[in-house]
Formats: sequence, C-alpha cells, structure tokens
Amino acid sequence: MNVHFSSKTDDWATPQKVFDYWNEIYDFDLDPAASSTNHKAPNWYGLDHPDENRRNGLITNWEGKRVWLNPPYGRTIGLWVEKAYKHAGGGNTVILLLPARTDTKWFHNYCIEHEIEFLKGRLKFGNATNSAPFPSMIVKMFNLQETF
Repeated sequence: MNVHFSSKTDDWATPQKVFDYWNEIYDFDLDPAASSTNHKAPNWYGLDHPDENRRNGLITNWEGKRVWLNPPYGRTIGLWVEKAYKHAGGGNTVILLLPARTDTKWFHNYCIEHEIEFLKGRLKFGNATNSAPFPSMIVKMFNLQETF
C-alpha cells in the first residue's frame, strides 16, 4: 500500500515556511498541539512534553494570546477546532492550519464565520518527500473587536 494515500498518522508537522510566514504577522506565543521535535512556539503542549502537566493541550488552559494551531487531523480535530473557537471568543488570536474539509460539522460550526485562506497546491508536511493527499487552509480566528 502506498503510504502517501493512507491515514497511518494524524500528525502532520507544520511546514516551517508556512509557520514563518504567519509568525511574522502574529508573533505566536503558544503551540498547543505539538511535540518536542515539531513545536513552533517556545511555549507548547505535546504528548512528549517534559512537564506532564503540559502533555494535553486539548484539556488545558491556553494561556497564550496568540496561538498557532495545527491539530491532529484524526477523529479529535473537531474538538481542537471548537477549543480554538472558544479561545478566540475570549479575545485571543488563533491561527489554524487545517485540512480543507468544508463538508464537516466542525468547519460549518466553527470556521465558516472567520477569515479563511485556501492554500494553493498541496503542502509537504514535516520532512515528507510527497505532498499531502488533501488540500489545506488557514483559518484566522480572533475577536473582531481586538486591535492589532
């Protein structure tokens, strides 16, 4: 079986160029769905975090005001997007890198009202040699009353 088209993982490490572009604009202070090898912000949560209180970004408080979120793309993705939506509703900024799945409940419940940029082509995540088997999008969630 060709791994390129399989879903053996839901961990798609953010391409550095994508992060760098958005970080230049927003200067992120939290990456809540990362690992010790792929976190993009100095403040991060991940299953292998040395501090066991910082191993599950989905259930902990996101103390960051400017959050970069590239969540796991598996069954829990809707929970991550919902948490981002609620965090943004508290006056915080969350920029999400997501698969462009416009037919999902999470897209219609939490993303559609925000600014969305569909990325041209297919991204190469992490150290992959092949492009992802899906298109991607950036969703910008923030309290519209907040000034930057």
